[in-house]
Amino acid sequence: MKLLFDFFPILLFFIAFKMYGIYMATGIAIAASIIQVVVFWLKNRRIENIHLITFAIIVVLGGATLLLHNEMFIKWKPTAINWGLALAFLVSHFIGKKNLVQKMMDKNIDLPETIWKRLNIVWITFFTILGFANLYVVYNYDTNTWVNFKLFGVLGVTVLFVIIQAIYLSRHIQLNEKAH
Repeated sequence: MKLLFDFFPILLFFIAFKMYGIYMATGIAIAASIIQVVVFWLKNRRIENIHLITFAIIVVLGGATLLLHNEMFIKWKPTAINWGLALAFLVSHFIGKKNLVQKMMDKNIDLPETIWKRLNIVWITFFTILGFANLYVVYNYDTNTWVNFKLFGVLGVTVLFVIIQAIYLSRHIQLNEKAH
């Protein structure tokens, strides 16, 4: 259910684009992001960083798209988010005792330090490549293809990446006693 909640602005963007075009879809995505943040706050009395980051980027780039009537700004949003995430994972690699992947997962699994570091680097690489892939599609294909890539291509690649990561982790994972 959380996955659907996290992706509902993208899904609404896709549906609105197919029905009304890029500018209406951008406005709906901004509204959906506002709703997402508010609903999460009302339910949990906190806001996740990823929702705030995504919200800020969509308001700025989506707002620029609507204000300047230039779809290129909204097309850069996935790249900005992916490169921002890559940067966060990179910074966590050098600052603090635990990198970002370890902070997110170590309550449930135990891994050797080298595996945590390797996993963090893999996520940095993944987000960096996704950012470049988005730009490749933006500058080499039409807007309809980009929207399809944004929903189906990125989602498919992400699911495949997580499956490959799970297979890799299964060789190194030990269930943490705290998780039971």
